Amino acid sequence: MAKSVSTVRTDHASRYLQQLCKHWSHRFEVEFNETAGKVPFSPEASLGLTADAASLILTLNVEKPEDLERMQNVVADHLTRFAFREELEVAWSPDASAA
Repeated sequence: MAKSVSTVRTDHASRYLQQLCKHWSHRFEVEFNETAGKVPFSPEASLGLTADAASLILTLNVEKPEDLERMQNVVADHLTRFAFREELEVAWSPDASAA
């Protein structure tokens, strides 16, 4: 299991969380509210989202470490398309608690 986290600074975290979850709800059994969400891409991969007043925290879990970079790019690409009016920085780092 590989896990990475990105804390994206934005005043619109809840809006982006809901947009991402609604977008993926057409293909996956997504659960979300204004401050938290989960996108189960497959039995082997999921995205957790948490929004507060200043940031959107993305937590990506994948079964195969070789899939991590591809999934990070998918999530970051979707977020930056929804947030085209902002220049968001989506920088992923390994989750220390996953070790």
